[in-house]
Amino acid sequence: PLSRAREALRHLSQARHTGKLVLDVPAAVDPEGTVLITGGTGTLGALVAEHLVRAWNIRHLLLVSRTGPDAPGAKELTARLADLGAHVRIVAADVTDGAAVHGLVAGVDPDHPLTGVVHAAGVLDDAVVTSQTPERLARVWGPKATAAAHLHAATAHLRLGMFVMFSSAAGVMGSPGQANYAAANAYCDALATHRQAIGLPAVSVAWGLWADASGMTGHLAEADLARMSRSGIAAMSAGQALGLMDAACWHGAPQPAAVRLDLRALAARPADTLPALLRTLLDGGPAPRRTAATGASAAGLVARLAALTEEEQHRTLLMLVRAQAAAVLGHTGVDAVPDDIPFKDIGFDSLTGVELRNRLAAATGLRLPATVVFRHPTPSAIAAELRGKLCPAQAATAAPVFGELARLETAVARLAPDDGARDRLAKRLETLLWRLNDGTPAEDPGRHHPTVDNGALDSASDDELFAFIDRELPS
Repeated sequence: PLSRAREALRHLSQARHTGKLVLDVPAAVDPEGTVLITGGTGTLGALVAEHLVRAWNIRHLLLVSRTGPDAPGAKELTARLADLGAHVRIVAADVTDGAAVHGLVAGVDPDHPLTGVVHAAGVLDDAVVTSQTPERLARVWGPKATAAAHLHAATAHLRLGMFVMFSSAAGVMGSPGQANYAAANAYCDALATHRQAIGLPAVSVAWGLWADASGMTGHLAEADLARMSRSGIAAMSAGQALGLMDAACWHGAPQPAAVRLDLRALAARPADTLPALLRTLLDGGPAPRRTAATGASAAGLVARLAALTEEEQHRTLLMLVRAQAAAVLGHTGVDAVPDDIPFKDIGFDSLTGVELRNRLAAATGLRLPATVVFRHPTPSAIAAELRGKLCPAQAATAAPVFGELARLETAVARLAPDDGARDRLAKRLETLLWRLNDGTPAEDPGRHHPTVDNGALDSASDDELFAFIDRELPS
């Protein structure tokens, strides 16, 4: 390819060749040819289609998606492109099926032969590594990597002007919960390099976040977007992204990354928590390693806790947990995170649970398991766990009790709302609370406690209940 002229001339100057070296001028994109776009009826596919018509003067488009003409907005997209002077054909096809892809390519009008391919299809199925399964990998791998391989095989004999794959920064820098998606996109990046090595056009653009919500990003809540913003990845407008696509095609490198970075957000993070590719963007050299990475104590926090009573220690750590949980969920204040409501009931999933673990580990210097949010399902339970680790001497006598309470909280969260056991449990807990507030041990060997019939209490009158309280509790 002409883009490798420098390499060819160096090879020639060193007399390492036999015969002639031939530089092949790449084919240009023919405005009268056809461009095939997978995911063509989706948000990004539609934006690319309109951009190709406006900026590249493409007049023939083959838009492919799973639902084809029945996709939401397909008719409006066709009409809009037609008004711009383009001829559009929308086809329903499964691009994970090799025969279907070969059929699409073979079915292109010979009067307007295929001149370009844009592979914008993709599917997300996010999960942390421990929750990944072969089925989850296949669900993401098929529409992205398998489809790219089929498009490569079906068009390898054609003289295309462009072969663009929509990859992701997840495959370049990593992304929490997207191991399967990162792998599929890394395959596209490798395929682009392979195609260029054998003289075929290809570019795999590792995209950051587009501001326009697509079928893959439309599910992102404010908390997800806030988490990405804190990571230093900012959303780019459609105009910016499409301009970067043009630049990537013009530049010719097989796997560029097109990501809008927030350098201030990056600079606010310790360098060793950033992807290796981004660390060189920061001024001031490497930051000190976080205490979470070494397991060292957060001395300041421990010293502050040592001067507090047990109740104040718990309250301080509870506020820490609530503040970090609120930040993970994108809330501006801790009021959105109650003390004793399970995390899963306020919007936590496995991914946000891991982020909260990371934040707490950084703040306390403790090595915490990734499942800490689910082993201790409420902020109060985690605060008790942190206190036990940070103040072991003071918490030793109470540790067994708090451990039992944590297990009880987990069990209570599993009870059905209308389960009669909840009412019986509430009565037992009220009795324990009375004893705790009064300072009387739950089991006093000097006192005789008659067996309590829960059924009898349920049906007891007010006078009988008060008589029971007077008999069972000290005045």
